[in-house]
Amino acid sequence: MRSTSRLATAVVGAGLLLGCVSGPASSHTGGQSGGHSGGHSAEAGKRVLVFSRTAGFRHDSIPDGVEAVQQLGATGGFTVDATEDAGAFTAKNLRRYDAVVFLSTTGDVLDETQQSAFEGYIRHGGGYVGIHAAADTEYDWAFYGGLVGAYFQSHPAIQPATVNVEDRAHAATSGLGQTWDRTDEWYNYRSNPRDRAHVLASLDESSYTGGTMNGDHPIAWCQNYRGGRAFYTGGGHTKESYADPAFRRHLLGGIQYAVGDAQADCRPENGYRPLFDGTAASLDGWKQAGPGAFALSDDGTLTSSGGMGLLWYSGSGFSSYSLKLDWKMAGADGDDNSGVFVGFPPSDDPWSAVDNGYEIQIDATDVPEKTTGSVYGFQSADLKKRDRALNPPGEWNTYEIRVEGEHLRVWLNGVKINDFTNTDPARSLVDGHIGIQNHGADDQMSFRDVRIKELPGKGN
Repeated sequence: MRSTSRLATAVVGAGLLLGCVSGPASSHTGGQSGGHSGGHSAEAGKRVLVFSRTAGFRHDSIPDGVEAVQQLGATGGFTVDATEDAGAFTAKNLRRYDAVVFLSTTGDVLDETQQSAFEGYIRHGGGYVGIHAAADTEYDWAFYGGLVGAYFQSHPAIQPATVNVEDRAHAATSGLGQTWDRTDEWYNYRSNPRDRAHVLASLDESSYTGGTMNGDHPIAWCQNYRGGRAFYTGGGHTKESYADPAFRRHLLGGIQYAVGDAQADCRPENGYRPLFDGTAASLDGWKQAGPGAFALSDDGTLTSSGGMGLLWYSGSGFSSYSLKLDWKMAGADGDDNSGVFVGFPPSDDPWSAVDNGYEIQIDATDVPEKTTGSVYGFQSADLKKRDRALNPPGEWNTYEIRVEGEHLRVWLNGVKINDFTNTDPARSLVDGHIGIQNHGADDQMSFRDVRIKELPGKGN
């Protein structure tokens, strides 16, 4: 509820731009060449390998894609090497890189020894970015098929289409609106990755001709895979894509996720229904208790003002559920206080939630039991895990708050950071409402995409 001091943990990793690169961003390497010693330090920034070998159709946009990633590296603080030499895929060489970008590769591009080296790289925490025809690659390599998420099947002619942005917290999509209109070559896939990966964006098949995925058509996704991080986007066929600022931001966010500079919940997500979906109509089930307010912007973001109050969902209470929502500290100084309340009775008094429910804190500037991920005043988060999972002020984060009986667990960007059981006879999580706090005039918190999945009931 109330913050008194700033902790260093609030700004761990506060810059996604890591400063000067350790070498020219346009450098190219094949295999072991390039003059760099094995390994790299955090001070030197991150390192990315772009691989664009083709054994089938060759996209004429590949040079534009390589140049775009190099330019993103130059401004984004990571070194970029580019190669079409499969000899680069050795265990020793791959250890130099935080992520490998498969840029419109096609066909069988690695032999078994090289495949084994890349599997080891991923299993030891490496990052993967697949762009467009990366899904038209290595059909007989099951590990790669799981990593990319889905294989290419077919495509219609290049044409405009509407992309529905499903996750607006991930760095690859946080800068987009709820829909994204663009022209590209839109792939159909042999399978739907939704049950295996976390879908970031999907195609509206009614907005173009030639879609074959029965109305559920993922086009960009991410996942945690066999120890590594993977991001794929189906865009990037055309040369124009790589000059498009929105697509370049999309690529940059995917690379930042893959190298570990941006945190996200990339677990598969199915079965949730929206409580707030960014529209004014979806606020009909919510009530403001106490002073202050939340303003709804054109991009579907709620931002707090004034306080101390609470916007709570009055449409129903919940007893066994998974609640997910996206949030960020919106103020310029990064010292913004708010929380998510669960398990409280309906009331027009915001202090009823404080006295009868539990708050999952957001502000990272207080003592451990009152900081981000804590059950406020009762139990601290695991601070080491929390610090690794937390995106800095100004960036989006995702909470999952799971309540089953009197058992409450908290995930931050897909990492479990708190596991709490209520033993207070004056409080109960078994039945109650949920709400988001507007803490005070100096605190600006933004929220998006509040959704819930009700779970089978469990006893206390």
